[in-house]
Amino acid sequence: MGMAARLLRMARAHWGKLAAASAGLIGASLLNLATPEVVRQLTARMGSEGGIAAEELIALSMILIGAYAIRMGCRFVAWAIGHLAAWRFTARLTFMIYEKLQGLSLRYFQDKQTGQLMSRMVNDSRNVEILVAHALPDLITSGLVILGVTVMLFRIHAELALLALIPVPLVVYAGSLYSKKVAPLFRINQEVLGEINGALQDNLSGMKEIQAFGQEPRERARMAAFEKRYADVNIRANFANGFFQPGIELLTSLGTVMVIGIGGYFGMRGRMPLSDVVGFLMYLSLFYAPLATLARLVEDVQLTFAGATRVFEVLDAKGEIEEREGAIALPRAEGRIEFKDVSFHYQKEEPVLKGVGFEVLPGQTVALVGPTGVGKTTIVSLLERFYDPVEGSIEIDGRDLRDLTLASLRAQISLVLQDVFLFNGTVAENIAYGAPDASRAQIERAAGIARADGFIRALPKGYETITGERGARLSGGQKQRLAIARAILRDAPILILDEATSSVDAETEAEIQAAIEDFAGDRTVLVIAHRLSTVMRADAILVLEEGRIVERGNNAELIAAGGLYAKLCAAADRGGRLPEAGETA
Repeated sequence: MGMAARLLRMARAHWGKLAAASAGLIGASLLNLATPEVVRQLTARMGSEGGIAAEELIALSMILIGAYAIRMGCRFVAWAIGHLAAWRFTARLTFMIYEKLQGLSLRYFQDKQTGQLMSRMVNDSRNVEILVAHALPDLITSGLVILGVTVMLFRIHAELALLALIPVPLVVYAGSLYSKKVAPLFRINQEVLGEINGALQDNLSGMKEIQAFGQEPRERARMAAFEKRYADVNIRANFANGFFQPGIELLTSLGTVMVIGIGGYFGMRGRMPLSDVVGFLMYLSLFYAPLATLARLVEDVQLTFAGATRVFEVLDAKGEIEEREGAIALPRAEGRIEFKDVSFHYQKEEPVLKGVGFEVLPGQTVALVGPTGVGKTTIVSLLERFYDPVEGSIEIDGRDLRDLTLASLRAQISLVLQDVFLFNGTVAENIAYGAPDASRAQIERAAGIARADGFIRALPKGYETITGERGARLSGGQKQRLAIARAILRDAPILILDEATSSVDAETEAEIQAAIEDFAGDRTVLVIAHRLSTVMRADAILVLEEGRIVERGNNAELIAAGGLYAKLCAAADRGGRLPEAGETA
């Protein structure tokens, strides 16, 4: 009940539509109760001594036709408006899940599969439509009909009505037993469906790797196992339904047979008029049908709540990164960055940064150097506030990042990552992603600075060429140049380059580096790179080892010091690439 109440509160904007649908259902229910009474009266008049006049027969027949027609209209209104409200609410709920996911910190996604989250957003939220458009209307209709019919049955013949109620406790007990036994199957069903979507998304994204490593048989077997489990759970649930629904029909049918037999006996003995027997049987057909419907509602409600439980798990998730009350919007920054004794870990037992402190002055270019896994990319993630430090603080222009609005903080930074993500849109749309109002001339200028204009114009449709999912139609170097163009166009005061030129050749890298230096101007630039040529250009170099800054200075100073940086430079390969972890041993 608590979950149903929460869903209804969330659907507050559609209460008017639901009220209109309910009014239609109430009207149809009242007409359901009226028509057997008209038939009863008609039967009584036809069996009376004087019979029934033709005019009266026609009038009662027209009343019946009108009642059935109005009932059809009421049901149509209830159906149409109910579904309108249900699908509008379902669409809104799906958007709420997306909005929640978009606001959660990256830590939330570390142990989540994309396909699982998509299943919750699409499949589980869709099941809520069953509650709004079907379960609740059926509950209202069935409840009203059962109450009204019970009154009419007792009004016609109290003894027979008591006999008719005998199956009711059995139906209620069967529904309760069904709910306890079958409800877990629906929850498992939704979980397995999420697992299938997660595995499918992984495999479609990694199809090149699956084929390259010859793992098609293994993945085929894994997907077959998922599908078999999903089928098995559904079969078990449907077997339970296959026993439950006919069982309910049997109970109600036995009640009907009992009433027919005893009612017929009463009629034969003159203890009950024939018209009352006919009316009673008509009402009885209205009585047992809603009971069967309520029994079926148990299945619908369990399916809905199985999906709603998974939806609420997302909506109730706590975001690690939240804006403080009264957070300020930072105007365009000068670009001074300061890390103050910052420590951080993803897992408590595995510290990544330990007391890191440094300052980057406006307009400075600072390179972060060190083996893989020492925390270079983590520093960038903390600066973007994808995570918060476990200890210490980070400031831009003397303001703690936690005191700033996230939008204004991230507006200060243009970011180019080694793993470039491109959306399935045009080249121009991808370059302008961080500056959607940019003109075509501005887009082309940024592409020119990133040394991307030449290859873009050689594409089939130039800047209007579709890049494909994740930029599948472009090479690694082309994607990186588009990412650099995107960062340039954003025109933020802080530029972060995380292995931004790792997929281009040395000649192109030199061109891009020269262009970036021209573009950088008074911007603050933070560089993570393994190529010595990139690192040497920096005003200052920070050398990290095991989560700490162990050396700092410019290229000449660090070479002269003969420490870790000098060893890394000495171990650089012919392409001037600094070694990874363990390569200097």
